[in-house]
Amino acid sequence: MAEFSLDDIRAGVAAGVIDEAQAAHLITIATQRLGYRQNMGAKDEPFEMFKGFSEIFVTVGLGILYGGFMAVVDNVGNPLLVMVVSALLTVALAHFFTLKRRMIMPSIALTVVFAGSIGGISIFSFFDLDATTLNGYDFLVTAIMGAVGMLAYYWRFHVPFAMFLFGLFGAGIAFSIAGIVAPESIFATAFIGDADGVFDISRNPTIAYTMLIFGTLAFLGGIWFDLRDPYRISRLSACGFWLHILAAPAIVNVVALSLLNIGGAMGYGLAAFALAIIAIVALVIDRRSFLTAGIIYIGIIMTWALNSGAGDEWSIAITLLIMGTMITALGTWWVQLRAAIMRAAPNFPLKTKLPPYQEAA
Repeated sequence: MAEFSLDDIRAGVAAGVIDEAQAAHLITIATQRLGYRQNMGAKDEPFEMFKGFSEIFVTVGLGILYGGFMAVVDNVGNPLLVMVVSALLTVALAHFFTLKRRMIMPSIALTVVFAGSIGGISIFSFFDLDATTLNGYDFLVTAIMGAVGMLAYYWRFHVPFAMFLFGLFGAGIAFSIAGIVAPESIFATAFIGDADGVFDISRNPTIAYTMLIFGTLAFLGGIWFDLRDPYRISRLSACGFWLHILAAPAIVNVVALSLLNIGGAMGYGLAAFALAIIAIVALVIDRRSFLTAGIIYIGIIMTWALNSGAGDEWSIAITLLIMGTMITALGTWWVQLRAAIMRAAPNFPLKTKLPPYQEAA
């Protein structure tokens, strides 16, 4: 008989053969006997978008079905009714494809449609679509309804991607409040003529701090899920993944742009140093997703700076070389680097609740 693997246990959880608590106990017993890293190797962050082509096929079918549904219901001439029926139909389909069939990609697609339906219900219920000016309170109500709706959807169907959409609506709440408190910060002159100034702490602190606070809250939310599933075998780990995907760009956005706007070698050097700090945090929490999202964003920023001719091109080139070397090294020796950092780190409160690391050199 072939050896039983962690993927087999995850498949058992997904199929409903065993629950997550039982799976966690099995993993704990196995890792106590053999050592977690020996079993896990370098695959420390399991992630699935679909299980097979059948899920892609079903998702395409659902897309066509919804296209036909929208075309039929649109003839009613009542957009609010369309959104309500869309939300109800999504819930009905999710009971089959998510709860019964446990299909990943169709579940994600249905979650997106439900979020859009809730947003549409709010827009057609509260927005004055004939108004010539935007009302921050309308956006706030829409964001709150969306956030509550996604929490309810997650509670019912346990789709991790719902936490990603919940985070997006949470960002909408934060920026709606910022726009109400300081409307000039949303439509600042910098946004029109100098886009990088919008998220610079020194030039537009309201928006910059709003994004930084949102990113921090998303990061803490991801950590909360991670601490409940250090072995990364259940949906809790996937929820943490999606929140870290939101957190990293939000934090890097403010930090990197604020540092890059200093200009010259100092600005780009500080940006590289900030990336190094982010890399250490990602290693400690054992989240490649957090680091990857930050890297992608900072790469976009660097490309923008190079194309716009901002700053010293030699500084940009050297910074990119340093970043590339560091990222390649991280990808190659992630497990070993994390083990070295965790062994060297003092015993902070959550150290033993984070994913295990190599004890031996």
